[in-house]
This record gives sequence, C-alpha cells and structure tokens, in this order.
Amino acid sequence: MSMQDFRECRLCAWDCGVNRTEEVGVCKVNLPEVAYTCLAESLESFSITLLGCNFRCLYCNAYRLSQYPDTNWFYRGYVDPEALAREAIEKLQGAGIEKLGFTGGEPTIHLPYIEAVVEAAKKLMPALQVSFTTNGFASEASMTRIVDLCSSITLEINAYHDDTHLALSGAPVEPVLRNAAYLIKHRDKLRALKTVVVPQINDAEIEEIAQFIASIDPSVPYHLIGFRPSFMLYYHPGPSASELKAIAKRCEHHLETVTWGGAYPREPAFAASGAELARRYARSAGCIRSDRNCGSCSMNRECPAVLREPWLCTPHTHGRGTGNEGDT
Repeated sequence: MSMQDFRECRLCAWDCGVNRTEEVGVCKVNLPEVAYTCLAESLESFSITLLGCNFRCLYCNAYRLSQYPDTNWFYRGYVDPEALAREAIEKLQGAGIEKLGFTGGEPTIHLPYIEAVVEAAKKLMPALQVSFTTNGFASEASMTRIVDLCSSITLEINAYHDDTHLALSGAPVEPVLRNAAYLIKHRDKLRALKTVVVPQINDAEIEEIAQFIASIDPSVPYHLIGFRPSFMLYYHPGPSASELKAIAKRCEHHLETVTWGGAYPREPAFAASGAELARRYARSAGCIRSDRNCGSCSMNRECPAVLREPWLCTPHTHGRGTGNEGDT
C-alpha cells in the first residue's frame, strides 16, 4: 500500500493535502479502517464496508460508520490488505462468485488501501471483478484510478443545484457532476447512477439530473431510491410509491432506463395487527418460525432473517400478504 497518498492526501475533491498519518482533513479519517465485511446476497459479491466519509449527508442511513469516529461506535478496525484479500477470496470461492465490492462511508478516501487489497486478491483469483459505490466526490486523478481499477461502479448524485447539494451533503455538486460525466463516457464500467429521493428537498431537481445524464448518454440506467427517515432527517417523511412513480415517469421522458424502489410505507404492508402483523413482517424477512420462538428454532445460530437486505423482502402489496409461511 502506497502511503504517499495518505501523507499528502488529495484523494477527494476537498484537496486537503494533510498528512493523514498525523492529522485529519474534512473527512476526519486517519488511515483506513474496516467497518465490516459480508457476502451481499443482492449484489452477489463479497462486500467490504469502510469507515468514514467526506460528506455529512442529512439522511445517511449508515451515519454510525460514515461519521466515525464521532459516533463513538466500535468497528473491526485496520486489517492488513493481504489478510483481507485472503479472507475475501476464501468467502467468494465458498459461494462460487467472483466479485469483490467496496462501499462505505465513502471508499474513495481509502483508495490506496483498496488498490492494495485488489492487487493481493487478484493474485489468488485472476478473474476477480471489482465493484465500487461512491458519492462521486473524488479528485480527477482518483476518479481515473477508480475507473481503471473497477469493473462496475455506482455513483450517487444527491442533487442538481449547488445550494441543495450543499444543504443535503455539506459539499458542492460540481465535482460530482464532473465525475458522473467522466464515468458515463466510460460506460463499460458504469453499473448505474442513482439518487436518493428526499421529498420537498431534492425531488423537484431529479428531472434536471435525468436531463443532465441524457445530454451525455440517454441509455445510462438511472435508479431512484426512496429516502427513509434517518440521522438528521429522522422526522422527515419518505416518498410514497405514487410520488416515486411520478418522478420516474418524468425522468423517462429523457432516459431509456429509469427504475425506482424503497417507497416509504404510509400504512402497514399486511392486513393484520398486533402480534400477527409483527409475525408477518418477520416472515417476509425470512423467519421460519410461525410462533417466533427463537429458543426453539433450528436455525437460531444462522437466522435467515437477521441480515436480510430490506429491499429483498416482499411486503410491498399494502394490505395483502399470503401469511401462509410456517415452520420448516
């Protein structure tokens, strides 16, 4: 791992130039630390989540790790790149997949570490694919390195106008739009561009983001994600399905592929109440016990519901649910 990038850090667009072995810049992060790792079912990859971020997004649902160390939570910490590579390849081989994903927080601020992990991992699995999820606030040089390193990149655009982007994330939008344009021109590396839809804050600008993307390449996939109340916007409501659908419809006037998900439920997803409503939510997440008795469950030590990604659950029918899952 090259330490020079950390000794005069210019990895992101803040261009702090600080020596991160001794002090911190805007991201408030010294050397790379791992929050956690897991096999990500929805992405078919081994995902490495890194601590720290160069944004302060009001709605961040991972703020305990993105705003580390201020949140005073304890995580895994520094892991030697070669040791992490060996762990990742062992898990990937066991699952029969060949993708290694990096997320955060914001992985750009750890780019030299990521490059070292990938280099070591590819010695063990030459066909390894690398995915990267970013807020797009990389320096121009870092963005070039990310594109060179990765086979699949997802970039998030929080808003189109600078004042809204600053208000939502604490950072100017120009570097994000610049890097989005650069990534679109390297279409073979682009998985999708995405925006978290925050009603009454950035929802009126989303069609402008779609127009910006279409001005470069209208075939680029654009994904809208419904904001869920969290962090500084804990009491702010998320968008309904009808709101997301309407915004997506407007974007479709400019782009060929627009998808959306994560509508904020304005009513229970099942026609039930009390204990039965709770049990139905548990079943939709993968719980195998109709009585929810964990002490009697044969899968208690490897519960299929505990780490189920919420977007893979099925209660989106608003008032309908089969309710016929039982013990197995």
